[in-house]
Amino acid sequence: MSSAAPPAAGIVEYGQSSLSDVLPSALAALGVAGEPNPLGIEPAECVVVLLVDGLGWQLLREHAGHAPFLSSLAGRPLTAGFPTTTAVSITSLGTGVTPGQHGITGYTTRADGLTEPANWLTWRGAFSGADLTDGHPPEQVQPVLTSFERAERAGVNASVVFAPLFRDSGLTRAALRGGQYHRAFTAADTATEVATAARTRGGLIYCYIADLDLIGHVHGCRSQAWLAQLELIDHGARLLADRLPAGTRLLVTADHGMLDVPESAKVDYDAEPLLKQGVDLIAGEARVRYLYAAAQEIEPVRARWADVLGDRVALLSRDEAIGCGWFGAAVSEQARHRIGDLVAVAVSEVAIVRRKAESRSATLIGHHGALSEAELLVPLLST
Repeated sequence: MSSAAPPAAGIVEYGQSSLSDVLPSALAALGVAGEPNPLGIEPAECVVVLLVDGLGWQLLREHAGHAPFLSSLAGRPLTAGFPTTTAVSITSLGTGVTPGQHGITGYTTRADGLTEPANWLTWRGAFSGADLTDGHPPEQVQPVLTSFERAERAGVNASVVFAPLFRDSGLTRAALRGGQYHRAFTAADTATEVATAARTRGGLIYCYIADLDLIGHVHGCRSQAWLAQLELIDHGARLLADRLPAGTRLLVTADHGMLDVPESAKVDYDAEPLLKQGVDLIAGEARVRYLYAAAQEIEPVRARWADVLGDRVALLSRDEAIGCGWFGAAVSEQARHRIGDLVAVAVSEVAIVRRKAESRSATLIGHHGALSEAELLVPLLST
């Protein structure tokens, strides 16, 4: 028994037009042998990649008047990957491979030796907050060489520019290791630090802006606060572009889009006994849930979820989700283990929240994780 398939099933364009293709294409443009260039990035002396967390392609087009500089750049949409969430996307970007290869397959997932989900964004236990970096070293959880490591091995300088908060985080060690670190605190700081790195080191430079995603979650991605933040980011991107030396190409992209979910469209897992019955562990996030259950419970759980949620979600087994190509053509055993026995993907504007266990995230307005175009499509803009 299965509910409706997501409207975007099968359109994640790994190897053709996806977020995981950005840094391999940038390395190819820098002359690194053996790196594919499916995005056709023109040769350059230096490539700067700016990732704006939460800047979906649809949102940017819809609010072009609030981002005149970004909207003036040549651009096209890319697919982010699945799930459309930061931990997955940053790792796909940083490694240049699919979630099925790098193994970070969700915001939270099952992990060996834990009785709670592992939060791969914070590298902590999802409920206890326990640090996981000793028991689950990032370099082992995600063993694929990053694009920055490959660049340095090829004799091309690689740099990362972002806040000190992220410097030694588990996700940074997993996805962005190998580049020389430069600290930055604000948009102006980022512009000047990146420009200095471009002049003195060149090569591949990555920088990151988090604020738009935060505002979207808290206030909604069509709120006045979100639009004001977009204007600030647009100004910061222009400051950055103006300071880059000749021969440098600036690429602007994002990790996912976002949509607003009204309170009336939220379903509380903690208050629905039928949803909990037979589920040993639930992970993921509000727009895409991973359900882990004993083998004999998988189909009964699917039936109960379909009875409660109807066609608001698609309910696929692990094998069905892998067969859709959502995690890429190849899925390692490590990645496979982390994917849910059932994958529940929002098809409508619904969100499966947990008002007791995840009280803070349950109150959020902006969400992402599923396969709607609003969540899946991200920009690739270029100077």
